[in-house]
Amino acid sequence: MPYRVSNVRRLGPSRLTAGLDEHRRLDLNAHHKYHDRLPGQTVDALISMAEEVDLRGRGGAAFPFARKLRAVSARDGETVVLVNAAEGEPASLKDKTLLTRAPHLVLEGALLAASALGSREVVVAVGAGELAEASVTAAVAERGLTGLVRVAAIEERFVSGEGGALVRAVNGEIGLPPGRKVRSSDSGVYGLPTLLSNTETFAQLAVLAELGPEEYAAVGTVQEPGTILLTVGGSVGAPAVVEVPPGVPLADVLSLCEAKVGDGLLLGGYHGTWMSAEAAYGTVLSRRGAKEAGGELGAGIVVVLGEDTCPLGETARVVGYLAAQSAGQCGPCRLGLPDLARAFRQLQDGDPDGPEVVRRAAAAVKGRGACFHPDGSARFVLSALDAFAEDVEEHRFHGGCGRETKGVLPLPVEEARDVRLMVDWTRCQGHGLCAHLVPELVKLDHHGFPVFMDTGVPSWLLGDAQKAVEMCPALALRVGAK
Repeated sequence: MPYRVSNVRRLGPSRLTAGLDEHRRLDLNAHHKYHDRLPGQTVDALISMAEEVDLRGRGGAAFPFARKLRAVSARDGETVVLVNAAEGEPASLKDKTLLTRAPHLVLEGALLAASALGSREVVVAVGAGELAEASVTAAVAERGLTGLVRVAAIEERFVSGEGGALVRAVNGEIGLPPGRKVRSSDSGVYGLPTLLSNTETFAQLAVLAELGPEEYAAVGTVQEPGTILLTVGGSVGAPAVVEVPPGVPLADVLSLCEAKVGDGLLLGGYHGTWMSAEAAYGTVLSRRGAKEAGGELGAGIVVVLGEDTCPLGETARVVGYLAAQSAGQCGPCRLGLPDLARAFRQLQDGDPDGPEVVRRAAAAVKGRGACFHPDGSARFVLSALDAFAEDVEEHRFHGGCGRETKGVLPLPVEEARDVRLMVDWTRCQGHGLCAHLVPELVKLDHHGFPVFMDTGVPSWLLGDAQKAVEMCPALALRVGAK
């Protein structure tokens, strides 16, 4: 289902969202009504300010920004600043909102860093064909920065925001994680040392330089000063991107967005964790508060689940999507994630051994992948077993909970027209050859008949799936749109 958030709301001061109540989009003149013109800073001054307020990356990993800045500044020769606006997480819209509605604030932060580093170029990597691409391109032209700032339109998918994947995409390669850790500060765009951080982080840097560390830290907590952006969606009356200072109760944000948690709440997105309604209403919004509640704040994603949809069915949809979105470059992604998706479908369908099957499938991928994707997917799935324990028992003993899966959790529109490997059961004779040719998509049951992955065929498996169709002895397979 399409997922759109147009509203911007706030609890506390408006910093990143200043002016957005009065303007749909801040052009350069409107931007300067709400934000000062920033003088240049030395790299040491920027590092000092970032360290004083412990500015962290807002893409999910919360890496200290000053450490990235220092690592790049220590390199000899040319450098590049790369803005990670590849918001491949379907449940997040905060970065797209910034680039669409306040693009000059993001550019201010990136240009500030580039000036301090003496960088050769600023690159803004954004999903191709999106409104955010058009908005930031117009902002670059408004400032007369064409040639200094490049807008790189890339194919957006779930793993496209991973640092290595983003650098590869900007360099004209396939935008998938490289499988081995290469620090962008060592080798990034054009192979040059690159300061890579996410959209909101650069906007925060601009606000920090404008206000100074003392005023910046006047809101939030001692450990986590400033404000943060959240994307609040799902079963809510007023979905919105919300600016809040850390330390605000999650319950206040839910009230602001006219949300009432039914079965649970997802914090941190599809690599985050489910929590029960009771836990959600007792959670304080900060990295520390989320951790104390058993979750992760991640990229500031809050998805509310009401009582009118099956929570296991919702989770199963996303697990299938995560399996199809893998890079397909290591065993845990190619084989483990499809197994995890199949296991969760078994649980949803009422397998009495479902929980244990899911846990075994999750254990097979945790800590074994070439990138973060298997670990994050396993965390998401395992948290569902705890948060929806009563529903798990309903499905085990009654085959379901009596509710439809309504598609509350946002997934890309392409989900509805994905390509699948399908079987004509009137022809299938249980040869099992398909399971040997595409084990990522097909397993054999205890009778030797195929069990198919209930998700789309990833692009990297289309060739193998077509080979299975051509080699099926019974001519029972085909590849087609669902």
